[in-house]
Amino acid sequence: GRECGGRRVRGRYDGVGRRAGRSPKGGRCRSGANANANTDANADVNAEVNGVMDPQMGLEVDVACSGGGDNGPVRYRVLGTTQALRPDGTVLPVGGARLRALLTVLALHAGRTVSAPVLVDEVWAADPPADATGALQALAGRLRRALGADAVASADGGYRLCAVPDDVDVFRFDRLVGEGTRALADGDAAKAAAVLDDALALWTGEPLPDLPERTAEVARWQARRLDAHRARAAAALAIGEAELVLPELTALCEGQPLDEPLQALRLRALRDAGRPAEALAAYDDIRTVLADRLGTDPGPELRALHQELLRGDAYAYEEAGDVVGPGPGGVPGPGGVPGPGGFPGGPGREPDT
Repeated sequence: GRECGGRRVRGRYDGVGRRAGRSPKGGRCRSGANANANTDANADVNAEVNGVMDPQMGLEVDVACSGGGDNGPVRYRVLGTTQALRPDGTVLPVGGARLRALLTVLALHAGRTVSAPVLVDEVWAADPPADATGALQALAGRLRRALGADAVASADGGYRLCAVPDDVDVFRFDRLVGEGTRALADGDAAKAAAVLDDALALWTGEPLPDLPERTAEVARWQARRLDAHRARAAAALAIGEAELVLPELTALCEGQPLDEPLQALRLRALRDAGRPAEALAAYDDIRTVLADRLGTDPGPELRALHQELLRGDAYAYEEAGDVVGPGPGGVPGPGGVPGPGGFPGGPGREPDT
């Protein structure tokens, strides 16, 4: 018990490991000097903003979000090494895997309160400490010391990172991918390429490296990254950069052999780069992989593209003013020259039905 406006009240735990007292009128009591009804109001304000520990009771006072300070907001990275950066680029030291795990979870919910049970589950996974509430409180205190007392607020039985989504690289990435994809759909391929380059540049390594159980969340963001790569490749083809994007597309396709939209982009890049024979060979490889692994044939998009290649569809070459007429047999082979038997690729080759 402690004094609260002249009456003694009992403290209670508020769900995040702090002992809090309430006055008979429902207001929060302050211990020590702050418990007196004549306490200087400025002391209360400072305690709320700075998240200080009560000197007499050793109890943590709620922290209120007060923005990023005079120098702008702290930026957070989780698409690679977990980091917190000042506006000038200085890295704030966040040492220890558990501390970085806590920062990661809070960053993934930027500006929203995460309950104590969820934080314990995410930070410690299957190996929580005996006193999980106390351990979480201590960890939150360390994070405040690392980032600044106003960076983490405690409220509603949990903690909240005082940040907006755009302060966290993963949400900034998601926003930029959306902007780039819309620009591409609107026909502004140059803008799409620039915005998507900015988005992909935010990745510096494997995402969420400090979360003990991260498989599902990592899969989600990896899929979004693949969306960005597909859109960036489509933008490159639209602005005539087929040859430049081919090495990256080839590497992506090797890692995603069953991704038909990605494989179709590679075939188009080969065609637009003036390498139709390689595109036809790549289609054969794709068809074999799909048959062996899934027991299926290529989908409609790939089949239609294959027919274009077989017909010698050369619109890209016409735009460049480099029209190559058909050779004997009427069907262009590699580089516009038919292969033996009249079809591209060699003797006995027949077009797919």
